[in-house]
Amino acid sequence: MATLEVPQHAVPTAPASALDTAYSRITWRIIPFIFALWVLAWVDRVNVGFVKLTMLDDLGWSEAVYGLGAGIFFLGYFFFEVPSNLLLQRIGARKTIMRITIGWGIVCVATMFVKTPAMFYFLRFLMGVFEAGFYPGIILYLTYWYPSERRAKAFGIFMSASAIAGVIGGPLAGSIMNNLHGLNGWSGWQWVFLIEGIPSILAGFVTWFYLTDRPEQAHWLTAEQRRLVHEDMARDSKALGHREESLIASLKDGRMWLLILIFFCIIAANSSLTFFGPSVVKEVGFTNPATVGWIMAASYLCGAVGMICNGLHSDRQQESRLHCAFAAALGALGLALTALFMKQSPAIALAAQTLAIVGTMSAIPVFWQLPGRFLAGAAAAGGVALINSIANLAGFGAPSMLGAIKTSTGLLSPGLYIVAAVEVCAAILIIAFVPRFAKKAVTR
Repeated sequence: MATLEVPQHAVPTAPASALDTAYSRITWRIIPFIFALWVLAWVDRVNVGFVKLTMLDDLGWSEAVYGLGAGIFFLGYFFFEVPSNLLLQRIGARKTIMRITIGWGIVCVATMFVKTPAMFYFLRFLMGVFEAGFYPGIILYLTYWYPSERRAKAFGIFMSASAIAGVIGGPLAGSIMNNLHGLNGWSGWQWVFLIEGIPSILAGFVTWFYLTDRPEQAHWLTAEQRRLVHEDMARDSKALGHREESLIASLKDGRMWLLILIFFCIIAANSSLTFFGPSVVKEVGFTNPATVGWIMAASYLCGAVGMICNGLHSDRQQESRLHCAFAAALGALGLALTALFMKQSPAIALAAQTLAIVGTMSAIPVFWQLPGRFLAGAAAAGGVALINSIANLAGFGAPSMLGAIKTSTGLLSPGLYIVAAVEVCAAILIIAFVPRFAKKAVTR
């Protein structure tokens, strides 16, 4: 199933300069736009992690209420991700991404009016319903535009938007909460949901006019570039050999369930850092929302660099298995050190949390190289969504567990140790059970 170790005769033999120019044009056209959309999605998804610094006190809620609400987002993911990706394959990315983006923007704005835990749970679930198809949809979408040996870098750049969202979202949320609190009779956290939701609604309408579904429809490529990309993608498909195209049949493949388990372990760590990272910063002594935002921004900037560099190095080495395993192990180490030093050394705890963010986030782009080794067509569309949707149940369980432990013990560290143990399992599973993979030789 698993790595990207590719013999030289399996790489493209089309004129390198012409092909590189075509892919460069694709990259500059597509990646910045979907990058921006993912920044908006991530900001709207995780802003609850920052607004909780004042929202819980305003509404009289416990950490357990927050943890459940933060995690219930992923239940919406679970139920609607596969149908959304299958719909994308049928009607195209432009229509699907437009619907998704407008939907989550509206829900984000509506969250400013929550008064009860039930309202909070419902809107967080609805946010998951709308956003469910975006991430796996983009993963599938990029497989239409890039051959396998170019995807890890593309995945890394796109997915680093979640880290950049942390760079932008933290200081932005902190600034809004500090400066707009009380304006128009609204609390600062309410202004965060309003100001951060509106751009997503507008971006959804832009998507309709900007996005192109497939390379053959790309009027912004020359006819020669479209031909070269088409031939290169056909070459890559042959080099990968037989891949399952039936979603039902793929469910009987143990490799599918192995990848689900691996990604579950990674997402448990990622969601914990996303929703409780600001709480760690507050617990070590930084209580000003703006300060918390800037500290998290620095950590996520390091995470973005890690994602891009790991993806780029994976492409250059034509290897993804160990790149994913070592990054996950690094994330687990960072989580354990964060828990160990939270009460002893704030500086070491924050450095360790940054290490956890870098390792965990860097594992994600190269992980998504693995399903394409044995899935294609409808199986790829549904399989990618299925892996993400089931694994993201960890996004429900981990924050809920951390919130419950914090409420009952007053400490975050026991929960962080548990999450670290879960993430290290991802590295072990990859090394122990994911075999190496090499493409077949292809001659033109």
